[in-house]
Amino acid sequence: MAFGAGVLISAVAYEMVFEAVQLSRGSLVPGLGFLLGAATFFLLDQWIGRIGGKERKGIGATHQSNLVVPIVLAIILDGIPESAVIGLGVLERGTVGVAMLVAVFLSNFPESVTATTGMRAGGWGRAKILLLWSVIVVVCGLASAAGYGLFSDASDAALAFVSVFAAGAILMMLANTMIPEAYEHGGKLAGVFTVLGFAVSVAIIVLERGPIG
Repeated sequence: MAFGAGVLISAVAYEMVFEAVQLSRGSLVPGLGFLLGAATFFLLDQWIGRIGGKERKGIGATHQSNLVVPIVLAIILDGIPESAVIGLGVLERGTVGVAMLVAVFLSNFPESVTATTGMRAGGWGRAKILLLWSVIVVVCGLASAAGYGLFSDASDAALAFVSVFAAGAILMMLANTMIPEAYEHGGKLAGVFTVLGFAVSVAIIVLERGPIG
């Protein structure tokens, strides 16, 4: 989980914020979008936590069957910004950024494992779990399609705003859920793996695009 967080921090910095700043030079759009994205995620996360989705990333947490709605909402809240950014990346560059794809996979894999384990411990049946993940896949797929289709004619400023809005939401998610959970169970090694994840992601970006500058 810490390694995935490090990879995603790097992707947020170089794949999202850096490119948004380049798209809207001399504008306040990146800063405004970033803060609004972070605030939006924070408020929605607070609400979902109150209705039962607080421990969605908890390692060893047990998810009771009656929490299906908050669990689905919580995981979708985490996944939509990342999925939308993948669609935006295809729109802007004509291809999926390898670093972003790796970041999304590595950040979501531990969440999927821990959530599924918690569901089984809470008495969820196999069919119910598969149905839940299928719904989440469809919703996140639609978010990627929306990121590509809805902004095909958007201005550079609009693209920059959407990108940094998602970046702010993702960074807030990392700071409030993944990183604390990784530290709770991994101690100071969480910091080591976060740094390693960041370094690996930067290396992927450099190999994919050449030196950053």
